[in-house]
Amino acid sequence: MIRDNTINAFAMFGGFIGVNTGTLLTAQSESELAGVLAHEISHVTQSHLARQMAREKQSSIATMIAMAVGVLAARSNSQVASAAIASAQAGSIQAQLAYSRDFEREADRFGFQTMIKAGYDARGMGEFFGRMQQAGRVYENNAPVYMRSHPLTVERISDMESRAQSVPYRQVADSLDFHLVRARLRVQTGSSGDAVSEFSRQLREKKFVSEAGSRYGLAYALLKAKDVVAAQKEVDALLALKVSSPMIAGLAAETRAAGGDRAGALNIYRSSLQRFPQSKALAYGYADALLAGRQYEEALRFLDSELQLYSSDYKLYGLQAKTFAALGKRLQQHRAQAESYFLLGQLGPAVEQLQFAQQSGDGNFFEQSQVDARLREMRKLQLEEAKEKKNGG
Repeated sequence: MIRDNTINAFAMFGGFIGVNTGTLLTAQSESELAGVLAHEISHVTQSHLARQMAREKQSSIATMIAMAVGVLAARSNSQVASAAIASAQAGSIQAQLAYSRDFEREADRFGFQTMIKAGYDARGMGEFFGRMQQAGRVYENNAPVYMRSHPLTVERISDMESRAQSVPYRQVADSLDFHLVRARLRVQTGSSGDAVSEFSRQLREKKFVSEAGSRYGLAYALLKAKDVVAAQKEVDALLALKVSSPMIAGLAAETRAAGGDRAGALNIYRSSLQRFPQSKALAYGYADALLAGRQYEEALRFLDSELQLYSSDYKLYGLQAKTFAALGKRLQQHRAQAESYFLLGQLGPAVEQLQFAQQSGDGNFFEQSQVDARLREMRKLQLEEAKEKKNGG
């Protein structure tokens, strides 16, 4: 997921698919979003990118790699990723990603089958692309990025609509999380005041697709506007709807913490993690709340247990580093920060952190030995990378 308000989605080498947040906000149903994803999945499964590049001998592989790096970086650093993707998309990238009409029709066909098998509304793909076609007429020469890389035709839209009519009608309800995510994104992409006005209007006039989604959006907007009392009132109204989601639980805990009720926030996190043990957002929120409450030993125990399950989560290592720093354990702090950097692909800073750990002057013999061993491993990787770059050059 790329934090960008423009409408775009794209497939890259290795099966990675990027989707701008603007695409999610534009989709009017979960089936429409599923249609976009199914289309991009088909570009991957049918090897369209490789086949396209084989046709276009003058395509710049370096530019494509730069964009792939941006997509991967989006999982760790949205600002760096946005810069990488923006620069990669400039100029020739649009021509390189612009699939032929044959490839587009093939992606439509296979994507439609994928979407149906997944249980979504068959009309979703055609409805979304139909909206894109209308947008193209409005934008004229400044059409959405998605349209420039995925040329739409009347024939394609008609074909998708015909396919939808050929299967039995099936109404598919959107998931609760679809509405919650869209509400959260709407707050994040504009001013909190505008979001408060919009969601208040929806609830007042009862013009909403999901009451839970609108109440969540209003509560989150009020919290962002630092009106904690009003936010708590809306959270209570949201909980009264008897809907369950880790996103709702997380907002309830955030609101309690913002109101100064740290104990209440921690209780919500604990009970919610029992119901949603795989929720990363709740895990991060709980660790942050423990740190804010200076419950460092409990934070370390929790982070250790999470890292046993998710050993490749750089955020957990970052939180662990903050906890060790608060306890004055410098060796452990730098060691944890090194692992966080390593998982982000930042080998140089990771090595530097381990060097700081060596120089920290604390830690027992066993811990120092672990740092030394890990530093040797990372320096070996650095040498291997340097050799690869030299050979590649």
